[in-house]
Amino acid sequence: MTDVRIAGVGLTRFGRHADRTGRDLFAEAALAAREEAGAPRDDFEAVHYGNFMGALAERQGHQGPLVAEAAGLDAPATRHESACASSGVAVREAVRGIRSGEHDVLLAGGMERMTNLDTAAVTESLAIAADELFEVRAGMTFPGAYALMARAYFEEFGGTREDLAHVASKNHANAVANEYAQYRREVSVEEALDSPPVADPLHLMDSCPITDGASAVVLVSDEYAEEHGIDAPVAVSGTGQGGDKFALQDRRWLNRTPAARTAAEAAYDDAGIGPSDVDVAEVHDCFTIAEVLALEGLGLYDRGEAVGAARRGETTRDGRLPVNLSGGLKAKGHPVGATGCAQVVEMARLLRGDHPNSDAVPDARVGVTHNAGGTVASAVVHVLEVRG
Repeated sequence: MTDVRIAGVGLTRFGRHADRTGRDLFAEAALAAREEAGAPRDDFEAVHYGNFMGALAERQGHQGPLVAEAAGLDAPATRHESACASSGVAVREAVRGIRSGEHDVLLAGGMERMTNLDTAAVTESLAIAADELFEVRAGMTFPGAYALMARAYFEEFGGTREDLAHVASKNHANAVANEYAQYRREVSVEEALDSPPVADPLHLMDSCPITDGASAVVLVSDEYAEEHGIDAPVAVSGTGQGGDKFALQDRRWLNRTPAARTAAEAAYDDAGIGPSDVDVAEVHDCFTIAEVLALEGLGLYDRGEAVGAARRGETTRDGRLPVNLSGGLKAKGHPVGATGCAQVVEMARLLRGDHPNSDAVPDARVGVTHNAGGTVASAVVHVLEVRG
């Protein structure tokens, strides 16, 4: 099977970009990825782009050709929408395109502009990723939904707000060195515990921020990389996608994420590895409980064990399995359409050794990224590996 190499990566700083448009943000990330890859403009055969709420936030549909033009490319472009997993899907489809033999050079990425809306409007826009008929009309928001998931987890497996506060504190500590992160400051466990309540048991410091940003990767076949002398030591060796019942009330469990488990098993099988081979992970921590659920969904922890992982120091930068060395969605930020690809960018940098936190995993060879949509009604998992 054709190996898919990451030839170039690009990110904007995540945060508030009040004076910039979405196309401008994506252009920055895409041009950075193109420059790093060094592939000629005319060699790009397609663009895969993730965006969730652009039609609401910027009143802009049909974004595929728009962002391809912004990236300086004259190639067919497709916008992928899977809520917060939109650019995870975009990267997956690009990987599949190269593996099929149809393409050798592709641009994948995503963008979201959110801070131009007020908090109420952002909350309303994000809510369309839930079931409008049976959840949104009843007043459910995503903080409330994840609070229900946290309560169900605590009821069956135990765990406390302090366990979740350790997740927040860990991820903020990781973001300090990351020049692309929205919040580059440490947050103590006590500060997280004392933050204002949002939806019991979740507080403000259990929640990711509202964010603008963009991400991009240039993916090439190994044959193309060799032929053109491109130094691309990190490959996407596995990819998987999973789904679950759309609305929470229709699911068998509130405290498990079968979509993530399905995606992870497919990605591991695709890469020929298992959970025990993973050295480092970037997971979708839109809320602190989401990191816990992700680690169990990925098979990195047994059910009921991940809630105390950060408190025990196992998932910190000095632990046996560092998680979210980028700062995660919690501190790096969560421009929803850009997040999945941004995780791949961060992981590639970590494995290449040019991330500010690469020193935490100097011998890492295998990394996994986990991107989720909604209350994990959809999930995408990628395995990245350092090739010899």
